[in-house]
Amino acid sequence: MSVTIRDIAQATGLSIGTVSRALKNQGGLTEATRVRISKVARELGYDFGNLKQGRIRRIVFLLHRQHNTLSSSPFFSPVLHGAEEACRREGIAPSFVAIGPSEPVMEQIRLHQPDAILCAGFFEPELLQALLHTSKPIVLVDMRLRGYTSINPDNRLGGFLATRHLIQTGRKRIAMISGSLAHFSIQERARGFRQALYESKTLADPSLEVSIPDPSDIEGGVREAMRELLSLSRPPDAVFCYNDSAALAALHYCLDLGMKVPHDIAIVGFDDISAAAKSIPPLSSIRVNKEALGATGVDLLIRKQTDDIIEKILAVELIVRESSCDD
Repeated sequence: MSVTIRDIAQATGLSIGTVSRALKNQGGLTEATRVRISKVARELGYDFGNLKQGRIRRIVFLLHRQHNTLSSSPFFSPVLHGAEEACRREGIAPSFVAIGPSEPVMEQIRLHQPDAILCAGFFEPELLQALLHTSKPIVLVDMRLRGYTSINPDNRLGGFLATRHLIQTGRKRIAMISGSLAHFSIQERARGFRQALYESKTLADPSLEVSIPDPSDIEGGVREAMRELLSLSRPPDAVFCYNDSAALAALHYCLDLGMKVPHDIAIVGFDDISAAAKSIPPLSSIRVNKEALGATGVDLLIRKQTDDIIEKILAVELIVRESSCDD
């Protein structure tokens, strides 16, 4: 026999109305009460599909504060634009919230009263777990976590294509500058990097893999990373960077030293933001259809009628420009 709201009310000693408001994430309750009811409902095996959310009319687009920066905006702004366009076509009202792990995310969710949640970029698992208590459809964009529907670019293939391109142009000492490997997208790009080395029978050198510790200061982190790499007894002749902001910072650092790009060192980025084609020399990059990421995220929310987990992957493309190839 299926578990009902009445069963949850009896188990918690609360009224049916209170349980119903908590499960629908309505106002008038304390956070402790809401979490307690949600926890008991899950323990009893309550089917949250019984809530009958109905047609989605409002979506909140959540972005982690670490991505709400000048260096991240060239990627996430088009993602948001794609989500907005999809919402407009479907008659859905979108709202945007930048949130951090120490902020009252549940209060923000109740303030916007969304029917569904689109989470873009990296989020701590604990924060996502808190969002589950809303019992609203959730889709992750540019992030993957077991148990969640998600849409991601083919990060591993992108890292592979970028590195293979550098190998095919004759580069022998290929470095990678990455961000935190806690990020799914960066993990996958690093795996693609190592896969290309492995398939070319190139021995991986740990000294050629450098991580930037602070995502809010990409430029400073890249300067330190390049200083470390170029001071090696056998410095790299190519660098693959985990995103274009890092690649552009590396390019400018090398040019400031008087190095010739790509003659002395080749550089490839990831994401193909608008600044990549405008740099001097133009930056080679892995093109990601950022608008499609946002639009597909909205599409997955609209069509998410069951608890089935869907993990979609969008194709990526290597764009070769002068930063990596003399021809």
